[in-house]
Amino acid sequence: MLSFAHLWIFALIPLPWLLRAILPPRLPSQVAVRIPFGERLRAAGENGNIATRTAKKFSKHFVPSLLWLLILTAVARPQWVEPPVSKNLPTRDLLLLVDLSGSMQQEDFTNAEGKTVDRLSAVKEVAGDFLERREGDRVGLVVFGDSAFLQAPFSTDLSLARRLLDETAIGMAGPRTAFGDAIGLGIGLFDESDVPAKTIIALTDGNDTKSQLPPVEAARVAAQRGIRIHTVAIGDPTTVGEEKLDEAALKEVAQTAGGSYFYAADREALAEIYEELDRIETREVKTVSHVPRRDLFYWPVLAALLISLAEKLFGLRHRAHASGPLAASKSVRVNPLSGKLEATE
Repeated sequence: MLSFAHLWIFALIPLPWLLRAILPPRLPSQVAVRIPFGERLRAAGENGNIATRTAKKFSKHFVPSLLWLLILTAVARPQWVEPPVSKNLPTRDLLLLVDLSGSMQQEDFTNAEGKTVDRLSAVKEVAGDFLERREGDRVGLVVFGDSAFLQAPFSTDLSLARRLLDETAIGMAGPRTAFGDAIGLGIGLFDESDVPAKTIIALTDGNDTKSQLPPVEAARVAAQRGIRIHTVAIGDPTTVGEEKLDEAALKEVAQTAGGSYFYAADREALAEIYEELDRIETREVKTVSHVPRRDLFYWPVLAALLISLAEKLFGLRHRAHASGPLAASKSVRVNPLSGKLEATE
């Protein structure tokens, strides 16, 4: 679509005619010789130079008017407006903590086809669907076992985050659980984040057995930095030993960091948890829009230049033709006998 950045410039179109009407014309001072037959000379010249007079009139009125209009068009800055380009800016950073300890290989979950699968496979399926619905968020992934590792940095590429989640395997980070260290690593990842909302969702099926930083202390640090933590417990609360489910610690972590605690006994419960998280962690999308504009002022400038050059060349050609050998050989004289004008070669 064509638009003008300074449309008011076209209000100056009548300016030359206003100046012509207001200001007095310039009268050139020329030396003149009065002769009694001057009127007949002028009439003869007008009758023989109709084309010349037409060309002069065209050059005197139409061309300057056209050039003035083209100059004003260029100054008005014509632009071609492209379709707007919109971009969604993330307003939340969401970090997923996934436990890869040995207890995640327990096959007590079912997948969408009804087949029995291990806990990690169920987490991959349900959490993957949850991640793909997080459009407008930056999503990161941390896996932990004996130690915590960054699997996927914060990114708006949700398909990449899901693919990296699918590539995780049980035991790849060690057999034990360093839940507190995973929270600490997540807090460090948020240091370079400037979005208003920061959220951690932790999935674990065991108590902390390897962390140097206790999970509750890590949760306190997260709360001080405005990071909310939701904990999702996966496992059997009746187990004992290193694989027991420490519900009390997970509840305290969530409460300390302003989040919620959930218990996923099976795949259906896990899916319901993510639906509840969708409601809790409402998505706010900030959209910025840009309208590309291409300047076109050089086209009227080029047209004005070409018209001006053409007018000058036409004038030079006409003057050259008028002063040629044929024109120079013709003259007008007064017959002394009859007193009439006669053309001579």
